[in-house]
Amino acid sequence: MSMSKANVKTQSVTNVQPFAGFIFLAIVILLGANFLESNMLFFRLLVGLGLGYSLSRAYTGFAGSINRAYTTGSTKLLRTLMFMFFISSVVTTAFLLNNDPTTFNLWINPINLGLIVGGILFGFGMSFSACCASGVLTDLVTALPRALITLIFFGMGVFLGFPIQRSSSFVTDTWFHSSTFEGGVFLPDLFKWDGLNGYVGALALTAVFCGIVIFLSFMYERHRKQSKTYAGHFVETQQDQPTTFDTKDYSLFSSETYHRLFVRPWTLKQGAVAITLIFALLMGVTQSGWGASTPYGFWFGKFLMLFGFSPEALAAFTLGTPEQYSAPFFSNPVSTQNIGIMLGTIFFLLTANKFKQTFMSEMHLTKRELVLFALGGLAMGFGTRLANGCNVGALYTPIAQFSLSGWAFLIFMTIGGIIGNTFAKTWFK
Repeated sequence: MSMSKANVKTQSVTNVQPFAGFIFLAIVILLGANFLESNMLFFRLLVGLGLGYSLSRAYTGFAGSINRAYTTGSTKLLRTLMFMFFISSVVTTAFLLNNDPTTFNLWINPINLGLIVGGILFGFGMSFSACCASGVLTDLVTALPRALITLIFFGMGVFLGFPIQRSSSFVTDTWFHSSTFEGGVFLPDLFKWDGLNGYVGALALTAVFCGIVIFLSFMYERHRKQSKTYAGHFVETQQDQPTTFDTKDYSLFSSETYHRLFVRPWTLKQGAVAITLIFALLMGVTQSGWGASTPYGFWFGKFLMLFGFSPEALAAFTLGTPEQYSAPFFSNPVSTQNIGIMLGTIFFLLTANKFKQTFMSEMHLTKRELVLFALGGLAMGFGTRLANGCNVGALYTPIAQFSLSGWAFLIFMTIGGIIGNTFAKTWFK
């Protein structure tokens, strides 16, 4: 009898989270549609929800491209990101081919000393905190203490870096630029003779760069396997399991159908396609790209206002405007989108019946971990100001929009990630 009661209790608990997940999503959409100031802000919220859901369900993070390779030897995530970068650049071509690229807010970032130092600092920091600017938002749900400490110091780093980003020539000026944009190198400018305004050549060069990274990743993974230091990643093993579904057993209202629709992890490539589609939607509607890190500095400034600092004083220090700190939180499009990423993660974990287990999985920090995560957040935040972006603002969006700076950032972020992982490994010994 007691066993039967236990089973009933377990079943009822199991059913609560998915039900709560759909109620949660309905409330978020209802509140967003009725209380956000504009349709564009509501759109940003929906984009964030989609990004958060996709990142979480595919267990994808930009920081993992380096961290996972270093700790486990698996480069599958890195190779998948190259696939995503290329198909995203194809999407960009569809928008730009018959239009003036200067009418878009493309992220053609400068190549300079700031990019080098910022990329290294960002890679260094993401190895400490095991996340990046977008990953810290999903990790606020899956690893609250680590992510919260990281986010606070990330915001501090961005805030302290604002005046340097806005006034220092080694961050604002570029060593190289092409004809269309004075701020950096736009790859189609290098191939104006190709018959399609340079986009065939730009796509080909992007494919070559992606191919080089994939080749090197395979060589690295082979070395790790030969040296018997390859461990693989447990989530990738789950993602790669073949489906046992047979259509003869199909039933719409069944646990098997629900599991396929809402629980089974997406493969890395499925996640990459989903993120690319959201990126395409974002670029088509906003004429821009995906960014995440800049609002963290505004959030930190709002935090300082609790201690008596005025918006005018914060603006004077950061060389910004008082409105950046005094404006309502949800009036900033990227802030709204960032919150959407966190909410999308909650929705996935609830509907997949994993919220309680995941949320409670990393609730304790040692003093050494606290210091490590604080340093990681500070390094990442400050690095984003020197490099003019994070893993989405200085890596993904620039590469997708044919900026050479994105590939330079990848090189120096990787160097920083290797240094940081090596240092962290020594630290925890």
